[in-house]
Formats: sequence, C-alpha cells, structure tokens
Amino acid sequence: MKKLQNTLYLTRDTLYAHKEREAIVIKEEKATLLKIPIHTIGHIYCFGQAKVSPSLMQHCCENDVNLAYFDLFGRYQARIQGRVSGNVLLRRAQYRLSDSDPENIAKNIIAAKMQNARKLLQRRLRNHGDHPAMANVVSGLAFSIEQVKNAQSLEQIRGIEGDAAAQYFSVFQYLIRDDLHKNFAFNGRNRRPPKDAINALLSMVYSVIGQDISGALHAVGLDPQVGFLHADRPGRDSLSQDLLEELRAYLADSLVLSLINKGQLKPKDFTTEVSGAVRLTDDARKLLFATLQQRKQEVITHPFLNEKVEIGLLPHIQAMLLARHLRGDMAQYPPFLSR
Repeated sequence: MKKLQNTLYLTRDTLYAHKEREAIVIKEEKATLLKIPIHTIGHIYCFGQAKVSPSLMQHCCENDVNLAYFDLFGRYQARIQGRVSGNVLLRRAQYRLSDSDPENIAKNIIAAKMQNARKLLQRRLRNHGDHPAMANVVSGLAFSIEQVKNAQSLEQIRGIEGDAAAQYFSVFQYLIRDDLHKNFAFNGRNRRPPKDAINALLSMVYSVIGQDISGALHAVGLDPQVGFLHADRPGRDSLSQDLLEELRAYLADSLVLSLINKGQLKPKDFTTEVSGAVRLTDDARKLLFATLQQRKQEVITHPFLNEKVEIGLLPHIQAMLLARHLRGDMAQYPPFLSR
C-alpha cells in the first residue's frame, strides 16, 4: 500500500520555498520558518503569490510531487506536472469507455455521493433528535439512489444528481449549531466567488481535495481530464471532479461543519471584498489546512478492501480501484461508501 505523505501549504504571499540538498526550506523575508525532509512531502499547494524555486519545481516533476497553485479564494489556477507515467493502454481504455459507455461508472459515483450525504444527515438526526425537514431529505435521497440505479443516460443521472444536491443543501444550515446561525448563515451553495463563510470553506476544501485526486489519478496512469460524469471542458480535471463527488460529504462537508460547530473558526476569520466575495484570513487558512492534514492521518477500515488505511490515501485507493476496473480486473468500479 502507498505510504501517506504530507502536504505542504504555502498560504501567504510572502512565503518562498526552495530546495536545499535533501530538504525543503520555507523562508519569509530572509527568515527561515521551516526546514523539512524533502522525501516526506507528496503535495505542495501555493496560495496567492507564494513562490517556489526552479530547483524545487524540478524536484517535483522528477519525483511525482503534486505542485499546484490556487488563488486566495481556493480556486485552482495551475499545476506543474512532469513526464506522463503509466500504461498508454490504460488511458486508451479510459478514453474508449468515457466515449462509449460512461453511465455505469457515473451511476456508481453518484449513488455513493448521495448515500454518503444521507449518512451525514442521519448522524445528525441520531445525535440531536428528530428534524422533519432533514428526515424528509433523508427519505428523498433514498428515493434518488433508486432512481439513479435505473437511469438510462448521463442526462438523467446528472438531473437526478442536481435535484439530490439541491435537497441536501436545502437543509445544510441545520447541520450548523443553532446559536451560530446568525454569524454563519447559509442559504444555499454559491461560488465563483463564494458569498458567505460556509461557501468559502466548502469551495476551498473541495478545490484542495480535487487536486489531491488529480495527483492520485496521474500517479496510477489515468488522465485526470477525461471523466465519466462531468463533461469534458478545457482546463478542468473532469475525472477528478467525478471522484470528488464520493468524498464531498464524508471528508469536506464534515470537516467544515466540525470547524464551525466546535468554534475553531469565528466570523473574524473571514474577510469580505468590495465585490461581496468572502475569503479566509491567512490564519484561518493555516488552521483549515492543519485540521485537514490531521484528518488525513486518521485510520479507517476501507469498506471495499476491508483493510486499515489512512483517510489521506482515499484518493489514491479510489484511483487504483478505477484503474483496475478499466483494465478489466473488476466488473464494476467500487466507489467509496462511508460506514
């Protein structure tokens, strides 16, 4: 099994990372802030104007370290990628299935997404008592899962997924502590740019996990841009967005809710631009990524492999399982289902 490596987040414009022998050195205005062994890092994510030296870029390309750039809202900007690895026959199989018969994989992914969202809501109902609106959505998502199993086209699958997402986010505010509703109002999903703190957090975490998935797909030899559910679009990693659907509720949404409900993030941790866009402060981004890294190190039993794995390895495991299916080693792609 692949070993979980750390992610290095450069969250301030003034940070500069460079390679010094077998270490990565982080500096800010000539002061050394951190020195870390280079072999322990699997991802480097730069936000805003944070900089990376050419020698460190070269190391990333040669050693399959995922180096990606984001703006301060967490929107993905670019990725530095080395030579494409993997079997060209695997990518050909991916392209053929994406063109000829994408529905089965898309169904599995969306059914898993809805089931994981449903379990998040059910956990809230168990812990905090009956909530009619949320209970209705739990029932509605169960019906949507059955619908997607019988869908005959991608258009139908996407339509069912869109309706299910609208149901889920219609009760998302009830997952936030009652006494926090005033300071953390949520009136539905919005982005590009996010208009409130919850959406700012969701967009940031989705974007970062999406890049984790892109790196994992690249590592197993798949093309992150050619998906089965999301349509091809220049500059978008459609396959990464496909696999992200399985992990939204389990990893991203639950992390955001935990940070808010435990009081780790407060209204002062967000700033509003003149345009109305909301973004995290530097300290809030630092806390978010530290918490995400801790979450990645938690160990669970993978529902399909029935093995103990670290949560941070889920993108790699799901990419590996998808590759096995495309090679013909497995009849179906097994999406991630939380327990």
